[in-house]
Amino acid sequence: MYQFCYASESTSSKADLLQDLTDILKEARDFNHPNQITGVLYFAEGHFFQCLEGECLVLKALLTERLSKDPRHKNIKLFETKEIEQRTFGDWSMKYISKRSSIQQFCQEMGFEVFTPNDFNQEQVDALLLELSLIENEEQKLA
Repeated sequence: MYQFCYASESTSSKADLLQDLTDILKEARDFNHPNQITGVLYFAEGHFFQCLEGECLVLKALLTERLSKDPRHKNIKLFETKEIEQRTFGDWSMKYISKRSSIQQFCQEMGFEVFTPNDFNQEQVDALLLELSLIENEEQKLA
């Protein structure tokens, strides 16, 4: 099992953004569930950050055939692909986390005024994944 993360910038206009996010999530969930991919998508300040988990060949195909060709984002930065023993976001075919003050605070602690994940290094990505998993765990407790 593998995990990879990427960051990108939205190309959507403000008028189209909500519909584009809705479409992205529907397409991701429709593809991910039958392909046994799990993950999380965070969007803020016009930037996407996504973590995907699954079999290596399936993830590579997803990146080359779908993600890299999607016109709703640009400037894709791929972070380290890691072999993992268990999924961090195993309960979600695609968990969406909207802009959160805790992530804004995290960015400020890392030296960023706003959420610009394309500027993150791998250590910051790993810390962000931990932060996102904490949000997911808190939401599960409330459900």
